[in-house]
Amino acid sequence: MACMRIGVLTGGGDCPGLNAVIRAVVVAGHRLHGDDTLGYLDGWRGVLERRSVPLRPARTGDLLARGGTVLGSSRTNPFATDDGPARALANLAEDGVDALVAVGGDDTLGVAQRLGAMGLRAVGVPKTIDNDLSGTEVTFGFHTAVQTATEAIDRLQTTAESHHRVIVCEVMGRHVGWIATYAGIAGGADEVLVPEVPFEMASVCERITRRHERGRYSSIVVVSEGALPTEGPDLEAARAATTSGAVDQFGHAQLGGIGAWLAAEIERRTGYESRHTTLGHIQRGGSPTAYDRVLATRFGVAAVEAVHDGDFGTMVALQGGQIVRVPLADAVGHPKTLDLALLEEVAAPFLG
Repeated sequence: MACMRIGVLTGGGDCPGLNAVIRAVVVAGHRLHGDDTLGYLDGWRGVLERRSVPLRPARTGDLLARGGTVLGSSRTNPFATDDGPARALANLAEDGVDALVAVGGDDTLGVAQRLGAMGLRAVGVPKTIDNDLSGTEVTFGFHTAVQTATEAIDRLQTTAESHHRVIVCEVMGRHVGWIATYAGIAGGADEVLVPEVPFEMASVCERITRRHERGRYSSIVVVSEGALPTEGPDLEAARAATTSGAVDQFGHAQLGGIGAWLAAEIERRTGYESRHTTLGHIQRGGSPTAYDRVLATRFGVAAVEAVHDGDFGTMVALQGGQIVRVPLADAVGHPKTLDLALLEEVAAPFLG
């Protein structure tokens, strides 16, 4: 396929590696095919408002190590309004965009899939810090987030030991516990609580008490923001403490607070002094690790090749160490949940 005008956008929550993808799309497209690249600002919002900037190799060549996204991002959903989809397609056509590379997670790529059914020629690049996108073994940004969380847990270990405290560390993970599990194993946590496995508050406190009785007077509890107790009064109390009621355009509730609730409950039930730390957006920021820089670059180059092969409606993905293409329909709508063997076979011998 001859040189093309390729649009690129980054949607949803930011994460380390987005700029590396942008750089790869621009540089590979220009040098391999003579492409012209147009970057849409703030995700799908930029498409709806027709706000974009031309991207050239000279402007993007130094983006590899930079966190965040120079294009900006948002959780805008074109399908939130009746005229949104038609407006998005019309604006892309007016800008002369031959194909669009959408970099994002389930929501951003779900929009690309739905617009694809209406005629949009799109290729997806998987991005979610939670590592919960189906079709790919891993998403860029995840390893950087795990490294950040692990370093935080290492620091919490020393202060917990100094003051004989229980410290609860809340990490990202709305529906899945990939970050909590990886960081918990790497940081030597004593409890790892994830959304896939509802926890019993009494059992958590019992295990912490046993540790203290054995002479270990500090404990680290790592919990995903979406983790909740089993059915009963604890579940209702935890939900009340963690759900604000606010939702975005895709219907996702704003979460946060399970760490604070857990720490308060542990102290009340055990009598042990407890504190909580919520890592929050610190997991999203900063420079990507070498692994994430390489993976993001591979994804960006592969997306350009998919565009020039005319293989639209697909997402580039990592499978068995190789970059492959999978249908967008196979990637969105069903989150990739945690491999529970990591908890049962790897983490369990060291917990409690």
